[in-house]
Amino acid sequence: MAASVRIADLPGRIGDAVTVLGWVGTTRSSGKIGFVVLRDGSGYLQAVFLKADVPPAVWERFKALSQETAVAVAGSVRADPRAPGGVELTASDVTVLGPSTDFPITPKEHGTAFLFEHRHLWLRSRRQVAIMRVRHEVIQAIRDFFHQQDFYLVDTPILTGAIGETAGTLFETEYFDLGSAYLAQTGQLYLEAAAAALGRVYCFGPTFRAEKSKTRRHLAEFWMVEPEVAWNDSDDNMRLQEDFVSYIVGRCLERRRDELQELERDTGPLERVTPPFPRISYTDAVTRLQQLGTDISWGADLGAEAENQLSQDYDRPVFVYNYPRAVKAFYMKQNAADPRTVLNNDCLASEGYGEIIGGSQREDDHDLLLARIREQGLPEEAYGWYLDLRKYGTFVHSGFGLGVERTVAWICGVPHIRECIAFPRMMYRLYP
Repeated sequence: MAASVRIADLPGRIGDAVTVLGWVGTTRSSGKIGFVVLRDGSGYLQAVFLKADVPPAVWERFKALSQETAVAVAGSVRADPRAPGGVELTASDVTVLGPSTDFPITPKEHGTAFLFEHRHLWLRSRRQVAIMRVRHEVIQAIRDFFHQQDFYLVDTPILTGAIGETAGTLFETEYFDLGSAYLAQTGQLYLEAAAAALGRVYCFGPTFRAEKSKTRRHLAEFWMVEPEVAWNDSDDNMRLQEDFVSYIVGRCLERRRDELQELERDTGPLERVTPPFPRISYTDAVTRLQQLGTDISWGADLGAEAENQLSQDYDRPVFVYNYPRAVKAFYMKQNAADPRTVLNNDCLASEGYGEIIGGSQREDDHDLLLARIREQGLPEEAYGWYLDLRKYGTFVHSGFGLGVERTVAWICGVPHIRECIAFPRMMYRLYP
């Protein structure tokens, strides 16, 4: 057989004899002509077997092919504008490399529980492949954006002794003879230290929240990117966020049109994701929600339904800023203009997908920060190093966290983020 060629590279090999290695998606036959759709990870290809032109043994091997059999198919590449990628393969031979018998995920409808029980196999489906490709593009866009903006990547600890968000949502483990350690809820506190050294920094990795939540927007383990910028205030922070989100969406529109089409995603709303994003204060948002008939009162955090209602007023993501300090984390900067609030923001995606970013200016006053730590009953000894940042050259700084899975769900138009990570970890699922 000829040297193997990836499906994605076949448009440049028109007329060549090649071998393609891949997995069988579907087969069909009219008796005299047979069709096999192959997948190799780089793309999809239809191989055509003409019974009159191939040896009987090859035709018999074709007829015996089953879903997800690993094969080597030899043939010649020909142009076909109707085919995916603009090419088809006129097959001359097929060799079974890895048989597949009774593949459990058939073209019929399967329940969600069944599909997630077989997630290791469900990943092979066209829909899941499309989502994973968009996820890849989102992650690559994140890295490229920060590289272009002269940010430095800082790898922050996964095991930590400091609580970054809410004590009740920590995964706890024993750490040798030093007591308890926690799986990181955020790398932010460590990034603040790095920002004093490098100016513009970010971390990117898995994040853990032990929330007993079954909503479509929550996972126990998810990926988050967190930049931190010295000298940026809250307004600067929101400008960075809108540029960042617009860049990610633009990259997916540019490079993943085929995948979005596979997902039947209406890209019209995504085309409108350009800066500036509208801004509404928390106080005005509460007033607006009350006008819409909700019973929310000032001081309550915004839930998913409230976020959805607010986002309907806008054709692109919207910032809600300056929330009550009582419902936000201890490290957020007190708003001098209204001490009841902090200088923070949530970025709500359009089309009802809710919060994809939470950000804030950080409290840079040592005494105010210490008071907040005490107010929330956090162990002061665990934050000695964090308070040091306010003792030795304190500085205005801000940052945010963007959840990868929520962003991918929004861009793909997927209703639940559990499809937006290869192996989701949820309150009720730890397998496979």
